[in-house]
Amino acid sequence: MVNRITVVGAGNVGASVALLLAQKQLARHLVLVDIIEGVPQGKGLDQWESAPIEGYDTRVIGTNDYSDTAGSDIVVVTAGIARKPGMSREDLLNTNAGIVQSVSQQIALTSPGAIIIMVSNPLDVMAHVCMKTTGFPRERVIGMAGVLDTARYRSFIALELDVSVEDIQALVLGGHGDTMVPLASYTSVSGIPLNQLLAQDRIDALVDRTRKGGAEIVGLLKTGSAYYAPAAAAVQMAEAIVLDKKRILPCSAWLQGEYGLRGLFLGVPCRLGRTGLERIIEVRLTAEERAALGKSADAVLETMALLA
Repeated sequence: MVNRITVVGAGNVGASVALLLAQKQLARHLVLVDIIEGVPQGKGLDQWESAPIEGYDTRVIGTNDYSDTAGSDIVVVTAGIARKPGMSREDLLNTNAGIVQSVSQQIALTSPGAIIIMVSNPLDVMAHVCMKTTGFPRERVIGMAGVLDTARYRSFIALELDVSVEDIQALVLGGHGDTMVPLASYTSVSGIPLNQLLAQDRIDALVDRTRKGGAEIVGLLKTGSAYYAPAAAAVQMAEAIVLDKKRILPCSAWLQGEYGLRGLFLGVPCRLGRTGLERIIEVRLTAEERAALGKSADAVLETMALLA
């Protein structure tokens, strides 16, 4: 347990993150901050009133004042506008970049030792905006991307094979968008390679659905985007850090030559512990997978170049 975790943004994702964090009792104090007056206070109070029923003692408060977040050990950033049908994550670019820049300035001022988990979209570029604004080292700015994408991939495989999600091991790398790279060569069900259980055309269909997983939910909701699974993914990362679990999770990390790439955030296998990003693990890729990862990196770099 740490002393304080802050969640920036009291929308659907942020509120869901806050509740899960409180229920897991990962911090003594949980702060939900948002610019809209009353919303974080109301949601924070509502969550605290559920504590006697759920049995947690994490003190939850909502606020509009970053001074209440001072000294946070971890900050989860969910602030920004959500996608609507027909919008890509890149369509959110400049609006959310301004929001994330402002938020990052506040974090650097009030919690200079914090580890930041970035959730706002377009995620890989927002993580870059955050790291550049705060001046934090790459170990303390990590993007939530691959954990969510891998969870979607695993959930679709479970439906296809009618098996438990717990028995599916998988890995999704690359940018958090349509060019993400689900690694079929590293996908197995209780140790059984996926290609022994499914024909290639079905694997290809699952990979395609994974890449479009966020857009599928946006299309169904029509007035918002996914929040339960993104929140769960961010909390899994926070838990690995708080409990120093040394978990190997696919996260968006700033590359400095790993996989032959540098100067961008991209989803890669990361070991997470109490200091944040402890290590980037380079796995062997097929020629096709390496080419796909390079294409995904190019897409992220192109989006970075569009920043106003």
